[in-house]
Amino acid sequence: MDRHAVIESESRRFAEVLASADPATRCPTCPDWSTVDLLWHLTEVHYFWAGILSRRVLTEDGLSAVEAAKPSRPQDVSEILGLRAEATAQLLSELAVRADDEPCWSWWPPDQTVGFTRRMQTYEATMHRVDAELAAGLPVGAIASDVASGAVDHALDVMWGWMPDEASARSDAMVEFVASDSGARWRVDVGWWTAPTGESGPIATRGGAGQPTAVVTAPVEDLALWAWTRGGSVSVSGEPHAVAALDALLAQGMP
Repeated sequence: MDRHAVIESESRRFAEVLASADPATRCPTCPDWSTVDLLWHLTEVHYFWAGILSRRVLTEDGLSAVEAAKPSRPQDVSEILGLRAEATAQLLSELAVRADDEPCWSWWPPDQTVGFTRRMQTYEATMHRVDAELAAGLPVGAIASDVASGAVDHALDVMWGWMPDEASARSDAMVEFVASDSGARWRVDVGWWTAPTGESGPIATRGGAGQPTAVVTAPVEDLALWAWTRGGSVSVSGEPHAVAALDALLAQGMP
């Protein structure tokens, strides 16, 4: 996968769609945001990670300087569009000269490398492009098979796997995801974490042996959209408790 090409093309399409969208329209997949909020969000994200990379930030101590260096949000959409192009260019420029295994701060403790940022930004740009098209009432453009498969991997390895440091987790169901077009399969432990503070929430990780108690089947692009709560047409079958655990996981949404 050429991740730089994906980030560039998806971000460009994202901006093209939002350039002609009503800035007051709400995003159905990000209901707290209007289309202009969505445009500014990805702009900020790209400035932030370009700053993390350029400043060689390795710990949270460097975050305040990165935040302070970001430009203020303009009122005019055309100005934000210009900043988006600049921010994406800066991000890609920094990624182009860094290797995946180089140390770099990230919000995901198990992976403090440049590679994490490169992967995360691949899927963030892709899914926010989908958000833009949905908000504008346009057909959702295709997601390449390797990008879609990687997005499912990233949901499992990162997005669904967070819980507080002192929390414990239980497994409630073994679910199998099946890509009907590519033949790819993912085994997923779906359950619930609970912290000593009383906080709790759904969690999912890559599963092990055992018979699945539920199966989700769809083309890989639909699996990716579904996992990232951007639609997708999937078939879900299995035991009621397993389907309920899966529903709880999806109900928490995805950034």
